[in-house]
Amino acid sequence: MFLSVFDLFKIGIGPSSSHTMGPMTAARRFLDEIAGNDWPRPAGAKVDRIFVSLHGSLAYTGVGHGTDRAVILGLAGETPQTVDPDKADGIVAGIAAAKRISPSGHPDYRFDPAKDLLLDKKTPLLGHANGMAFSAYDADDRLLLKRIYYSIGGGFVVSEEELQRLKSKGPDKSSTRVPHPFRNAAEMLAMAKKSGLSIAEMKRANEEVHMAREKLDEGLDAIWGAMLGCIERGLSQDGIMPGGLKVKRRARALHDKLNEDWRTNRPNPLLANDWLSIYAMAVNEENAAGGRVVTAPTNGAAGTLPAVLRYWLHFHPEADQESIRDFLLTAAAVGGIIKTNASISGAEVGCQGEVGSASAMAAAGLCAVMGGTPEQVENAAEIALEHHLGMTCDPVGGLVQVPCIERNALGAVKAVTAASLAIKGDGTHFVPLDAAIETMRQTGLDMSEKYKETSLGGLAVNVVEC
Repeated sequence: MFLSVFDLFKIGIGPSSSHTMGPMTAARRFLDEIAGNDWPRPAGAKVDRIFVSLHGSLAYTGVGHGTDRAVILGLAGETPQTVDPDKADGIVAGIAAAKRISPSGHPDYRFDPAKDLLLDKKTPLLGHANGMAFSAYDADDRLLLKRIYYSIGGGFVVSEEELQRLKSKGPDKSSTRVPHPFRNAAEMLAMAKKSGLSIAEMKRANEEVHMAREKLDEGLDAIWGAMLGCIERGLSQDGIMPGGLKVKRRARALHDKLNEDWRTNRPNPLLANDWLSIYAMAVNEENAAGGRVVTAPTNGAAGTLPAVLRYWLHFHPEADQESIRDFLLTAAAVGGIIKTNASISGAEVGCQGEVGSASAMAAAGLCAVMGGTPEQVENAAEIALEHHLGMTCDPVGGLVQVPCIERNALGAVKAVTAASLAIKGDGTHFVPLDAAIETMRQTGLDMSEKYKETSLGGLAVNVVEC
């Protein structure tokens, strides 16, 4: 199985990888399809108007997650990787006023967000909880082209046909193109034992089939640079986060207080946990405000892994640039296994698939750079994931704020604890990582839809909105 480190870690914007980055990507993809020649168009027919409908979780929590805004930006030709978060609101407001979009390389199209962007809560699309339909009409309102896309978590977008191929049980043809094609943790450990390589070394060898070592290292450094930049920006901002809940940013004030305590040199047995929590909260407050973040493996779980990596640099003097790369490679190997065999989508399996996966990835990365064997790394990931099993996704008001921000902090604390426990053992343990992943998949199937990013249950209905 080959899933690139850059598939798991994508630079984009908040507040959600599946509800913001995915729909923006889908909208841009639809523009490309309109401009292409892979669909039968009547002679002389020209696209005049575009209509979009959002379904399932995208309809229920789309406004809170900025899905409507993301679709408009995508139809304007923007991408999650390149859009300027500071200019996004102006772009959206301009389109709403003009009732037209003018993407580069295209003629103007009629698009009135008030009429042509529908949040359809009544008609689910059967392929996935995050479904959306894009339609193009001519000047006489005749349908010319319709495409359905699914945002399957972590910013990944697939068409109906691509989703069916993903769900098929056929062999992974990409396996033959990499030297260590592990699809699950058992295969990963067997290949590590046979090769004598670490998980990071195997993952690096797989990546270098597709790119030069220098380019890989540049990309890894860029990912960490974006993560660190997000932490630093989050620690510098204060005020009220958007969305109507009037939730205050807390990371900056907590950071200032912690720095004051640090200078007193008083013993604080909770110091590492405090720093972990503040780093994670800084990232997720930035995400909630629509800032620049990195999927790790999703936006809703974007703070856990950077917090643990920043903790590594803060508290471990042996930390260096090469260890950062090994951390990311190891985490991506575990994340790829989880995504392949279960899900990283909150709309599909609840928050166990988001913060649970992020915590497992972070635990694996930290254990690896602390000198853990492949068996200890697998144990660390399993401990972290096991103790997120059953976690629901129930955002209050459909916003990625409560309980999401603090949940990332606790996911980071669990990751460090899991790595510490695992590295003190010899790697043998009772529950294999693969069993925990399969349990997460089954639990997600059994979980009520109201607990899977629809804001119809849990905290979302038991907390009075302010």
